Amino acid sequence: MQILRFLFTKMWNMKWLTLSSLLGLVIAVSLTTSIPMYTNGALKNLIYKELEDNTGGFPPGALTIRYQTIANQYPDIDQVKAIQKYIGENIPKDAEFPVEWYVPSLSLKTQSVKLAEGSTADPSKRRQMSVVSIGGIEEQIEITDGKLFSDKAQNGVIEAIVSKESIYIHSFPVGTIFNYPVQGGNGPKELKIKVVGAFEPKDPESYFWFQGLDALKNMLIIKDSVMMDEVLGKGVPLNTGNWFYSFDLKNIQSSQMRTAKRWLENLDVQLNKVLPNTKTEISFLDLLGKFDSQNRSLSLLLFTLAAPILVLVFYFIAMNARQSLERQRGDIAVLRSRGGSSLQIFWIYLIEGLLLGAISLVIGPLLGYLMAKSLGSTTGFLNFVNRKAVTIDVTFEVILYAVLAVILALLASIIPALSYARKSIVNHKQEMARVAKSPLWQKLFLDVILFGIAAYGWYLFQQRKVTLITTGLSSDQLQVEPLLFFVPAIFLFACGLLFIRIFPWILKLIHLITKRFRSIPLYLTMTQLSRSPKQYHAVMLLLSLTLGLGVYSASSARTIDLNSTERSLYQFGTDVVMQAQWETRVDPNDLRDFYNNQGNQGNQGNQGGQGGQGGQGGPPDMSNLPVHYVEPPFEVFRNLKGAEGVARVFTSKVSIAVGNKGLGQGNVMAIDNVDYAKVAYFKRDLYPTHPFNYLKLLGENEAAMIASSKFMEKYGLEPGTVVTLVIKQQPVDFVLYYGAPYWPTLYPDQAPFFIVNLDYLMDNISMEPYNVWVKVAPDGSVADMVKELADKGIYLVSIDDYRSEMIRQAKHPSRGGLFGVLSLGFLVSIFISLIGYILFWFFALSQRTVQFGILRATGLSRTELTWMLLLEQILTAGTSILIGIISGQLASRIFIPFMQTSGSAQTQVPPFQVVFDSADLKGLLIVVTFMMMIGIALLIFRIRALRVHQAVKLGEER
Repeated sequence: MQILRFLFTKMWNMKWLTLSSLLGLVIAVSLTTSIPMYTNGALKNLIYKELEDNTGGFPPGALTIRYQTIANQYPDIDQVKAIQKYIGENIPKDAEFPVEWYVPSLSLKTQSVKLAEGSTADPSKRRQMSVVSIGGIEEQIEITDGKLFSDKAQNGVIEAIVSKESIYIHSFPVGTIFNYPVQGGNGPKELKIKVVGAFEPKDPESYFWFQGLDALKNMLIIKDSVMMDEVLGKGVPLNTGNWFYSFDLKNIQSSQMRTAKRWLENLDVQLNKVLPNTKTEISFLDLLGKFDSQNRSLSLLLFTLAAPILVLVFYFIAMNARQSLERQRGDIAVLRSRGGSSLQIFWIYLIEGLLLGAISLVIGPLLGYLMAKSLGSTTGFLNFVNRKAVTIDVTFEVILYAVLAVILALLASIIPALSYARKSIVNHKQEMARVAKSPLWQKLFLDVILFGIAAYGWYLFQQRKVTLITTGLSSDQLQVEPLLFFVPAIFLFACGLLFIRIFPWILKLIHLITKRFRSIPLYLTMTQLSRSPKQYHAVMLLLSLTLGLGVYSASSARTIDLNSTERSLYQFGTDVVMQAQWETRVDPNDLRDFYNNQGNQGNQGNQGGQGGQGGQGGPPDMSNLPVHYVEPPFEVFRNLKGAEGVARVFTSKVSIAVGNKGLGQGNVMAIDNVDYAKVAYFKRDLYPTHPFNYLKLLGENEAAMIASSKFMEKYGLEPGTVVTLVIKQQPVDFVLYYGAPYWPTLYPDQAPFFIVNLDYLMDNISMEPYNVWVKVAPDGSVADMVKELADKGIYLVSIDDYRSEMIRQAKHPSRGGLFGVLSLGFLVSIFISLIGYILFWFFALSQRTVQFGILRATGLSRTELTWMLLLEQILTAGTSILIGIISGQLASRIFIPFMQTSGSAQTQVPPFQVVFDSADLKGLLIVVTFMMMIGIALLIFRIRALRVHQAVKLGEER
């Protein structure tokens, strides 16, 4: 009890350090828990949608089980009851998912049934029917004629119902009795089945009819209890059994996916144990495996992205713990000298850590919940939108991550207490008197080792020459190589350590430069930094790391976002590409000539004396008959509401020739240059001149051509060269005017491209269907455009919407998670650097009260003391901030180029570029300025509050 009283007193006296330690724990727990929360919620919607798209018409979570008799190996009634019980009771328990549908169905072999005596149906018609029971069918049908079957046999006659369609197909009325022959088994050799009613499904689209409505026309459906007791129970052999489940997977969690996967993998074994030859036909096993893999990949990606920030958080916690221990070092030494054991002192700090950890376990997941929500609303770096957030659940896995984060944080803060708890007051005084020694990491050259690891990582990236990141132009995936964020973090850590290693040399250089005109504040600053450099190492490393990671995270996120957007824009070329449906016609003269030729061939065949065989052999082949396209009115497109501009764009494969020499194949794009300028996306820095200058050249000559620069360089072609393009087997001559390195939607490394005038091309070849490129106004609606075109008789064959594609990609969990974690990491790094800096200077100034009092007593003015501390901040925090920003930009230029989405930077279109957004740098500078202002305010306040007669006293600095 005394320990607890002492502990709470200590925590209250050092409440700011206690609060800062709690803050670090809360951030660590919230960051750690937000990732599994987000991945669980984000993948729920993705899994359900994908399962629905990939089950071939079956519902998500469909599971069908089938038994089929093989080689007259009929099951006995006990086996049938056992499999019915296992499937009906055990499977829902093992699956652990809510059941939407369960439909058991047992059937006898399809046989040729005969009419009983006295039947009025046509006896000459052959009828192939099976006797079937379908559990729960009573609730799914409406009786249209007759009545529902009975649950008991009547005088040896079993009542059945049939579909209304079966009545018409097999031509028999309700009331007909059939003799069903039984083959095999040890029961009766014939069953009497009376059709007492006809029905129609209430909902033909219901999943209840999983076997298909067509199968009903050959079924005599009886009560399931009658099937079990009156048929199978009397020795009639079962032929097939079908069981259908539909599980609700909307709220599936990652832990459930793994459990369900193992269950489905073992299900066939369990079924065969109960009834041999029973197996699953349709299940969601493969898709669960796929999504479990996606879940693991996404979790790995996000944890890898967050790992450097988490390490910083733990470092922040350790730094705070060390500051706290340094302030309490004298107290610990006094306790040890007065009889306190190391274990007792350790327990004090352990209990304190457990108490703070328990509080963080309550607050951290709540903050993590908000972070996970923000991840789900991220569309780009620091771009949070107000859209429907993903469903977030707090699962056992989340709690486990929270506890693990607390344990790691406690280790980072408690382990240093062990070394302090072992030292007495004598040891403490001896260490204070010693000259500062080099830290262990400097002796081990940890900075050099980390540089070596980072260099090896760069070498691996350089050697691989493969795609390390894909942005999902053809897919909604966004996959990132985790090492592209882990290796740069190592590089930044090495830069921070290297800076600390050379910091004394920097001080010596400043000493040499300022030796002749050194002032008292500068002299005192240099003396303080030279004698006690270790006390600044923690905050210097923290600042350089946080700001370096902030710069790298911001640059990588901006780079990924901008490059993926520009690649998509280049691929689409404009906002919307429409392909209208064109009418086709055959020229009457061509049709007359075709039939005349057919008639002449028939006459020649008859003259051959072969019985007219030359004119026979089926309908004439009209595939080679020339077809003419009828162009829909383009003015309708020009007048579309919500369209800022429209342009006709024709593309086709062509053969290329210069003179009499063929130069392979390429792609031609024919355009209206004025209209095209209004709708096309051009990335200005891709071209040596403004792109509109190319379009202007096309307007100078109707036969003008713009060719790909690589094609011109390859064959040494000069402007003025006549190039022949063979389009639809028709050669057309063009005059080469200029070369362009790129053109929207055309890739020069895949095939050479040529840009020509559309009207000139269509005058030289037959009219061919073209696409319509549409520049959509900010308030325009593509759906309204499609409806407007349909109202005017123009129907679209295809439509490619760039904006819809970008929205689809933005909603994918990997993209939201990537930009969300990078955004949160950027904000957290700034926050940690701010809090760490403020706390360091607050406690550093508190510890040096006696020193300041002595300096003031010896004649140092307040202004000189203020300048001394200000120079301290500039030389430590200021240089650390500068190193952090420089190392972050250096890491970005070294490692971000490996984030290209194609094989190499030379083949990627548009070329990959590293992006530095000035807004991010401004934000960092604002935070840095704010930090420095708070530091200056702290030291001014501390100096003005200083009383010399109170500061110069006996005792330890507190």
